[in-house]
This record gives sequence, structure tokens and C-alpha cells, in this order.
Amino acid sequence: MSKSAGFQLDVDDIVGVATEIFLEQGLDAVSMRSVSARLGVSPVPLYSRVGNKEDLLDAIADHLLANLAPSTSPDERWPDYATRWSVEIRRRLLAAADSRLILRERRDQYVEATRPLIRLMRANGLTSDMAVQGCRQLIWAIVGFVALEGHQTPPPGDRSGRRRAGADPAGVTTEEIEELFMLQIRYLIEGIARASTTGPDRSHESDPE
Repeated sequence: MSKSAGFQLDVDDIVGVATEIFLEQGLDAVSMRSVSARLGVSPVPLYSRVGNKEDLLDAIADHLLANLAPSTSPDERWPDYATRWSVEIRRRLLAAADSRLILRERRDQYVEATRPLIRLMRANGLTSDMAVQGCRQLIWAIVGFVALEGHQTPPPGDRSGRRRAGADPAGVTTEEIEELFMLQIRYLIEGIARASTTGPDRSHESDPE
């Protein structure tokens, strides 16, 4: 439907339509032309509103990844919140459905998402440096896991007598992916908690001669 000459394009409307196209047809279907066609306008004004296609893709990612972190609960311990936080962020990233979006540069949303967890970790006695380091490890692990899990294929054959989750080089099942994610997060959280009670890890430093 063609818009009237007096129609004023809104950036949020442009990004919203681009996001709809992405969710319906995938990232490759998103272009200035496809978005303008759905809006019923020429592609020209889109460039003045959002910039080029790369800027539009950044805007889609910003839209999908806004407000990633769940709220904290009263008296919640940081390891419990970190587990819930990790599960929720993975769920939100899976909704983005394309690693090209979640791995794009300048993802300030990831930094914002760590703020409530960092505050809770510090309130539970972790130093600022350790809290930031731990959150970075968690967010990198979550983003990397989501980026890779979409490319996994289930292994052939009967899995009733399977080995440990993820131990089959032929692939992993959906259930194994869930198990592997929770194991990864548990191991990381336990490691961060252990390090917070034993001091900084200096295992990488050389022994004095």
C-alpha cells in the first residue's frame, strides 16, 4: 500500500518492519527495498532515516537484544540468579535466530545485560574485577553456544544407549544440547564461585627461577 506524500517515516516503524521480515523470511530477505516495499514507500527515505543496510541490520539486532537480563529477586544468591540469567539470555538470543545478528560488532546490549548480575555479585562479596571477568566469561560462553547450536545436526541411529551428552562425534540431539548448555553454565558458575574464595588465578604465571 502506497503511503501519502505527507507520510512521515518513523525509525521505529522501519526497524519494526525489518524485524518482521527477518523473523518471517530470514536475514537474507532483509533489504532496503524489501522494507520499503512493505512500508509502501520508496527506498530513498530509508537511507536518510536509518543509514545503509549494515546500519539497518545493527538496528534489528539492537531491537531484538534490548533488555536481555531478567530482574533480580529479593535475597537471591548470585549463582542462582546467574543460572536463571544465562537461561533467559540464551532464550532471547535464540529468538534472534541468526548468528550473524548476535555476533555483530558493538553489541552494547551484552554489556547492559551484565549490569544486574555484576551488582549482585559485588553485593555477595566478589570484587568488581572478578565480577566483570566472570560476567564476560558467561556472556561469551552463551553467545558462542547459541551461535554454534543452530548448526548442529542430530546423530543417526538409536540413541537409547547413548554415552555422555555431546560425546558422539556424529552430532547431538535437542535434549543433549539442553544438557550441554546447563553443564557449561554450571561449570562456569562453580569455577567463578571457587575463584572468588581462593583469590586470583595465577596458574598462568611462570615460577621464579
